Amino acid sequence: MSRLNYHHLHYFWAVAKEGNLTRAAAQLHVSQSALSTQIKQLEDQLGQALFSRDGRVLQLTEAGRVALTYAETIFETGNELTSLLRDGQRLARQVLRIGGVATLSRNFQENFVKPLLQRTDVELVLQSGGLDELLTRLAVHNLDVVLSNRKVHADSQHPWRCRRIARQPVSLVGKPRSKGKAFRFPEELAEQPLLLPGRDSDIRAGFDVLCEHLGLRYQVLAEVDDMAMLRLLARDSGNVALLPTVVVQDELRSGKLQEYCVVPQLHENFYAITVQRHFEPPLLKTLLRRSEAEVLGTD
Repeated sequence: MSRLNYHHLHYFWAVAKEGNLTRAAAQLHVSQSALSTQIKQLEDQLGQALFSRDGRVLQLTEAGRVALTYAETIFETGNELTSLLRDGQRLARQVLRIGGVATLSRNFQENFVKPLLQRTDVELVLQSGGLDELLTRLAVHNLDVVLSNRKVHADSQHPWRCRRIARQPVSLVGKPRSKGKAFRFPEELAEQPLLLPGRDSDIRAGFDVLCEHLGLRYQVLAEVDDMAMLRLLARDSGNVALLPTVVVQDELRSGKLQEYCVVPQLHENFYAITVQRHFEPPLLKTLLRRSEAEVLGTD
């Protein structure tokens, strides 16, 4: 196997960062033709095209984005060597970019990244937004994975890979009750106002189907799309809330809230969405290999 030409790699890195062959050539004090030749030699050695052209603009291919990530790591390692020998300090870090749907439980997202939080060689980039917005970032490799409680389906234009990484029953929770005063399900559903997920939620849709099947009519105190807000209302209002227990795991452990009952045949699914790519980040592979209990923080 031939050895990588780091001189060529540095030229590729400069063009990729600058986004323009002419400006990069001027910055490196070489001719544009010489720069093009050396990048072509690097592509031949790697067996992959690193750039595609969109008019006059150079765009990184998927292989180019992977090569850029490695190039930055390699040059950061060189800087680390200099810093380590000169100042006794280490610099190199791996980067993982994770998008989380804005309405998704913050506890679930924290549990997902927890194995990486104590690592000094990892930098996490956590972004929040709507599912469509996050999928757009994922499609152009600005994110490595999107966490969602909604499943997405691949098509010819969007080769999503959507895997379920956890599934949890949905429960009714509220302030602690007196000893021996158990929650009467389903009778009490009609007796007090409820804090419920919004109508676009799969949990809410399943709950409505269940209540219709049981012939129950309930009173809504609040419909809440954001699980973080639903958690606060459950904790502070004294009313009964419908949610997965991972949302209020801290309150349940501390005794501020009590799980009244698990709602039969009602679950929330948690998905990790990626795109088909030849090179999946090793850090992401590590996170996705964990068991459901580890992902939910219940092991």
